[in-house]
Amino acid sequence: MPPGAPGMSPAAPGAPGVAAPGTSVTATLSPGPSASPAPAAHLYETKVTGNYFIDKFNQGGPVMWPILIVSIVALTVVIERVFWWTGRWFRRDPKRIEKVFTAIEVGDVAEASRLSRDSRDPVLRMMWNGLNHQHASLQGALQVAAGIEIKRAGRFLVVMDTLVTLAPLLGLLGTVTGLIKAFGALGTEEIAVVAVTGGIAEALIATACGLGIAIFSLIPFNFFTSRVSNLEFELQTAATNLEVMLEAQSKGQREEVAIPHGSSAQSSTKGSSI
Repeated sequence: MPPGAPGMSPAAPGAPGVAAPGTSVTATLSPGPSASPAPAAHLYETKVTGNYFIDKFNQGGPVMWPILIVSIVALTVVIERVFWWTGRWFRRDPKRIEKVFTAIEVGDVAEASRLSRDSRDPVLRMMWNGLNHQHASLQGALQVAAGIEIKRAGRFLVVMDTLVTLAPLLGLLGTVTGLIKAFGALGTEEIAVVAVTGGIAEALIATACGLGIAIFSLIPFNFFTSRVSNLEFELQTAATNLEVMLEAQSKGQREEVAIPHGSSAQSSTKGSSI
């Protein structure tokens, strides 16, 4: 630009905004607009309620709902069976059973039937059914009555057996879905950490809950199964004793009837010979 021409004159050193020769210049970068979170990040976050159990339930994923249903059913069945077997324990009447066998031994079947009538003991109910059908089919009546008692005692055992098998499988399903969720988000850097930790937590929580329900159901299931086996043994023992005693009594009655006929025949023979 030629001298004297109008224009911009060079800035003098020390002027505002102009650095003096030889001084270092420091650039200051203002922070830009904050980056918005990834749209899918909220999919891997769980709502925190402050309650430990509710938070763990939410972290366990959707598989926790069928696991919750299984746990409720298992708890209900266990409580019902505990009350039933407790009542059965108080309904036992071994002294009355001995009185029934004593009455049969002395030949008083009517008294034995009266003692076993209207009893809440399963063994006495079976014996009453057999005594009232001894002339038709004693063994068949005892088998039917024993089968009814065993079926009543083993109620809901199939349900408990199913729950013991189903609960770990649901936990395994939760493990698989949690790992699928964790490894499916590894390619997204913004949500990788949240997704992996959330998926692993879902897998472990579901597995732990499934195993816990299975363990909780397995112990009562084995206990109730053993009680059913003991009841079956008691019914079989009582039925066998009842059959043997009634058979011995009927045999004795036949022998008593046969003896007078034999003596009368001998007396008639002697009379004819005279």
